[in-house]
Amino acid sequence: MDTTQRTEQQRSADRRRRELLEAADRVVLRDGPQASMNAIAAEAGITKPILYRHFGDKGGLYAALAKRHTDALLDSLRAALDAPAERRERVEATLDTYLAAIEARPQVYRFLMHPAEGGQTGDQGFDVGKHSAPLLRRMGEELAQVIEDRLDLGPGSQQLARVWGHGIVGMMHAAGDWWLGERPCSRAELVRSLADLLWGRLAAAGDKMGGPGF
Repeated sequence: MDTTQRTEQQRSADRRRRELLEAADRVVLRDGPQASMNAIAAEAGITKPILYRHFGDKGGLYAALAKRHTDALLDSLRAALDAPAERRERVEATLDTYLAAIEARPQVYRFLMHPAEGGQTGDQGFDVGKHSAPLLRRMGEELAQVIEDRLDLGPGSQQLARVWGHGIVGMMHAAGDWWLGERPCSRAELVRSLADLLWGRLAAAGDKMGGPGF
């Protein structure tokens, strides 16, 4: 098999995988945490063994969907952080971007963070903690890098940036999870309250020379 044939086969495999993920997305939007491999296979017009061939098990499919949605969310968060606005406005825009994302697609959020609600944890040994925790860690590390790149935090800046990155992500996740379930206030009110909580030392930190700030 020559290079051209291998490249075309890879493109075909990538296209098929993307189609299967889009089918999985449709089922997750409909069923949330109750989304099953059987339903996803039916939506894609294939048998479950073929779905397993592409993703291994429900954990593999979950990881692929999680990467798809996390990549999109991180792109949106970076855009909010780098928008031409005052720092407080960008902090609020970043918080709002996260909350708007989980509000717009609550079934996807629940599938990624609370799949046990659907009673499907026995599907090939699927374990929410094993799979969801890396998502939050990845977001924490990404935000830490943004903070380190844009703020002058003085000595120990790398460690402090990681503390802040993971702390902010943990706060957004916990507060957003509670808010999505109970809706005790508007999204705008929650954004302002969380920004107030963050604003102390963040407001006082200097911007690094040549950067857009945070």
